[in-house]
Parts: sequence; C-alpha cells; structure tokens
Amino acid sequence: MKNIKLIASIFFVSLLLACSQDDSDTSFFDNADAPANLSALFTIAQNNSGLVTIAPHAEGVVSYQVYFGDATAEPAAVGVGQNTTHTYAEGQYDVKIIATGINGKTTEKLIPLTVAFVAPENVAVTIDPVTGDSFSINVSASADYETFFEVWFGDDVNANPVQFMQGDIIPHTYTAIGTYQVRVVAYSGGVATTEVIETVTISNPVTLPITFENASLNYQFSDFGNAATSMVANPDVSGINLSAKVGKSIKTAGAEVWAGTTMVLDSPIDFSTLTKFRIKVWSPAAGVTVKLKIENLTNADINHEVDQVTTVANAWEYLTYDFGTVNTANSYSKVILFFNFGTNGSGDTYYFDDIRQTDGSAPKILPLTFESTTLNYGFGDFGNAFASRVANPQSNGINTSGFVAQVVKTAGSEVWAGSAITLTEPIDFSTYHKIKIKVWSPAAGIPVLLKLENSGNTGINTELSVTTTVANAWQELTYDFTGINNNNNYQNVVLFFDFGTNGTGATYYFDDVKLSN
Repeated sequence: MKNIKLIASIFFVSLLLACSQDDSDTSFFDNADAPANLSALFTIAQNNSGLVTIAPHAEGVVSYQVYFGDATAEPAAVGVGQNTTHTYAEGQYDVKIIATGINGKTTEKLIPLTVAFVAPENVAVTIDPVTGDSFSINVSASADYETFFEVWFGDDVNANPVQFMQGDIIPHTYTAIGTYQVRVVAYSGGVATTEVIETVTISNPVTLPITFENASLNYQFSDFGNAATSMVANPDVSGINLSAKVGKSIKTAGAEVWAGTTMVLDSPIDFSTLTKFRIKVWSPAAGVTVKLKIENLTNADINHEVDQVTTVANAWEYLTYDFGTVNTANSYSKVILFFNFGTNGSGDTYYFDDIRQTDGSAPKILPLTFESTTLNYGFGDFGNAFASRVANPQSNGINTSGFVAQVVKTAGSEVWAGSAITLTEPIDFSTYHKIKIKVWSPAAGIPVLLKLENSGNTGINTELSVTTTVANAWQELTYDFTGINNNNNYQNVVLFFDFGTNGTGATYYFDDVKLSN
C-alpha cells in the first residue's frame, strides 16, 4: 500500500513539473478528434400538429446546430443532452445537424425526416331535414385529427364542394325529389383523408293539410262517376280564402249521383289528437250536400263518411266534419269528396281548399279583428307584458271597431316583452305578401316589432320592425314580407311594443291584423 501511494505522488509531481515548464501547450485539445457517431432522435407528435422534437447525439461534442430542412433559414442551437422542437407541414425533409467539438472541429450530417399525418378518425356526419321544407337539409360533421371538411351533395356532378369547419352547419336545397349521395371528406392537413357517404332521400309527400300551394307536389285526383277535378288558380280571392291555388270539381251534365274524386295520401291519417276535418268550400248554391269519405289504402270496405251542407252561395265558407266515431284501429289513406251527393250532375262547378284536421273550435285566422265574442284568442304573454281583448277606448279615426287588443308593458318589464297569438293554420302568403296592423301608441317614435314563427319550431322565424309616427291616435303600420318562404308555415304572430326598451307601464292597442298587397 505504501508503494502505491508513493508511485501516485511521483506521477502527480511529474505532471506539475511538466505543466510548469510550458503553460501554453494545447496539443492535447488540438489533437482531439471531431465529434463522432453523430445521430438524432426524431419524436413526432401523434396529433397531426406537425410538431417534431429533435434530440441530437454524438461523441466528443460541446454543442449542436440544427437546420430544420424547410424554409426556416436560421438554425437552432442545442446544448449537450438538450433538444429542440419545430412544427412541420406534412412532407419529407433533410435535417442537417452540425456537431462542434471542444477544439472547434465539426461533424455534419444530413438525416432524413418524414412527417406524415394520420387520417381523421371517428368521423361523424349529421344530416338533418329542415322543418317545413322537405327539399332542404342541414349538414354538419365532427372528427378526430381533422383540419376541415368538404361536402358534395350529389345533385350536380359539376358542382364544387363546400368547405366547412367542425361546428359549422351547411344548408342545401334540392330542386327535385330523388335519392342523393351526400359525400363528406375529412382532411387531416396532409394527404390522409377519411370519406363518409350518406344516402339522402328527398320526397315531398302529400299529407294533411292539403293546401295546393306547394308547386313541387303532385296533387293527383282520381275521378269517378263523370266528375272532372283539377288544381286551378283561386277564382275568388276573398273572405276566408286568400290562397293562390285551389281544387276545382265539375259535376258534368248527367254525372252519376255518386260522382266525386279521390286523393291518396302518402301516410295514413293520424286520429290520435284531432278527429275533425275542416274544408274551405265554394259552391254556386246553398243547401248543397258535400260528402267527405275516408278509405283504407287497399280495402275500400274499410271506410268512414260524414255529410255537411253548404250555407252560402258564391262565397267561400268552412265545412267541419266530425269523425269522432271513426274506428281508429283501421288505417285510412284516401280522402274522397262528393259534391251535391245524391243528385245527378248539371255541369255545376265547385271549389275546395285547405283540407285539414282540427279540434272543431272556431278558426283563428287572419284577419284578426277581435270582434268575436266566442273565439279564444289565447294571448301568449312573456317578459311581463300582458295582452287582453278590450272595448276600443279610442273608437275614432281609422278604427271605429267595437273591440281591440290591449298590451300593457308593465314598469320594469323586459326589453323584449310582448305577446303572441297562435293561428289555427299557417298564414298563406301565396297571394298577399304584406301584413297591415292598426296600432294606437301613447307616443310617436315607438318601434313595433312583428315576428312570425313556425309553431312547431320557433327557430324558423322572420321579423320586421316599423316605427309609430303619431301619438294618441290610430294609425296603420305596414310590414312588407315580400320574398318570404311560404313553405315555412308561419303560424305564430308575435308583437313587441317599444322593442329594445324596458317597460314603463305604458298601454298600447292593436287591431285588424290582415294580409294585404
């Protein structure tokens, strides 16, 4: 042991003597080799972000410079045992790494890097029909690892795709019934894509109510007994029927007493809630029997019929048929009308329209005059506004009617406070496109917002605002809905007085809500 310590001491002293002889001798460093075994570890993020971690490694190195191999000009300086990150687009790159040793000698190497994105996963495509519009759909999509989507709707082979992002809803309207392939492609930001194809069937079924206003529907009449039925322009746009198209039935001279016409529905009649029918009828005479019969699609022995008699001549009227005793265990898909049943034809012409189910209550339609003592107007108030039917407090000027609607916007009520009336049937804009309302306001400059809604889906709506110009007097406000989509079936009439301002307790009146041109 003593010998070992002595040898170590002699070696240390000799080293000191050697160093003291020439402190500037750097041959040890100068003769060192350049860095060896240069390599790099590439770690690519698996989320299609293109983020790559580069960890260089070599022997005899004190620092690295990493050139990323893309358009980035400046290299990244990396220390021993360290790494750097860089975001790449999908593609192939030559990453240049320069390793520097203790004496400044360098080793350079090009290392190939491939950045490839995975295809989008869990792609889910949602196609929703548009309420009230059987020709339109809404498309949306979601996926993992996607950057955007493209959709082709399948009705035009030359159409460019529509690009959209996750969360977007893309509407599309077809021009004809049929079956279409909706193709959605999810892109990952690179070449990897995932495609989903969904089949969409566009149909326009004939169901109740039958209004004759949908130009894309095929209203087919199957006549019998020498009746002749067709769809025509409304010959008498007045009274309760302002629609553009109606059904016309001619009971030709000598036609059978049982002559009539059949309309086939595309789905059976649903009697679960409504068991009455209401039809608008125009007859050249009062006292004419109009029979309504319903039948099973394939078995004519399964049927039910009810008679009604016209009460006016040369004018539109409602006929209501009570099918409360119908056997709801049966299925009925045929609607059959017989005009002047029991009498041979004499060439008379009859018209009919708006065949729909009802609860039998008096119809609440435009115009709203508030003169009925039996009609339940059913004001739907909200935001601390309150509406009611009252005697006209200002029976003068343009409005001398006996009763009107009153709206009190109570003190502190919401800026959006108002009241709604749900009509018995949707407003028919096929002929008239404006709505006029007589309004009484305690001040001029008051905005009166009129909103129309689909009663089954209030998200389908449209609104216009008109400002009063007089105070303490009746005036007529006109709301121009030209271009409105009549297929949206607007049935809720909603009024907001002094919209946008909290209530002050002011009282407003309105009357005679009517269609006009």
